[in-house]
Amino acid sequence: MTDAPPLLELDRATVVRNGTAILDDLSLIIPSGQHTAILGPNGSGKSSLVKLVTQQLHPLAHADGRPPVRVMGRSDWNVFDLRPMLGIISADMHHRLVDPERGGLTSSLDAVVSGFFASEGLSIQRRPTEAMWQRATAALTTMAVAHLADRALSSLSTGEARRVLIARALVTEPRALLLDEPTTGLDLVARRRFLDRLRKIAQSGTTVVLVTHHVDEILPEINRIILLSHGRIAGDGSKPAMLTPERLTAVFEAPVELRVEEGYYSAMLSVASA
Repeated sequence: MTDAPPLLELDRATVVRNGTAILDDLSLIIPSGQHTAILGPNGSGKSSLVKLVTQQLHPLAHADGRPPVRVMGRSDWNVFDLRPMLGIISADMHHRLVDPERGGLTSSLDAVVSGFFASEGLSIQRRPTEAMWQRATAALTTMAVAHLADRALSSLSTGEARRVLIARALVTEPRALLLDEPTTGLDLVARRRFLDRLRKIAQSGTTVVLVTHHVDEILPEINRIILLSHGRIAGDGSKPAMLTPERLTAVFEAPVELRVEEGYYSAMLSVASA
């Protein structure tokens, strides 16, 4: 894995929309194997950064021709080739796949198998092999939702459906998981169970890149924090160096206090600011 190209390379990447730079001159490298959290408030550019990586947004070209974005060493991915190698989980994907008017009537097992085709369902043109069905069942088992294999996605709780989507992302054995606000819509119990499953995935060797505005969902296994503010990188370093009251107060533009318990950090507004 040490000889593998970086998972993500940004070289002065800038994205402009309606005349405004929503991502401004971003440069960073995330090596394969380095669990990383990208942390910032709403409106800081986190979702735009995810869309940049998944090629839903495109950066300004450099005059010298150097690519502003490389994913796994390449800048010219076909998105359908990239998706099986980079598992993506987001609230937006949840809505697309679970909405009963779209893909939500699909069974959990079919939804996971569709991950092999980077599609939002199966069709007569997509004929899974027996090995694919077996791997899909194994992925559901890994996420402790094999008992839901025949249930329609739209019939599941938010937490159950989110674990099925993780199974879908894992079925192709991707090099990394990119998680964009993955606990949105989960209650306290479902959220903790979800994070516990993510910890096991991180410990198994799959690189985890977590994009969030919640300090308290940064896994203990994550050691690198990239702070994002107003479309720019406001800090990049180790967890102890980045997760400080001073740093977070500057990024969230409000007085922040921190607490650490069982490897998790939690942030709250300073009592003095209430």
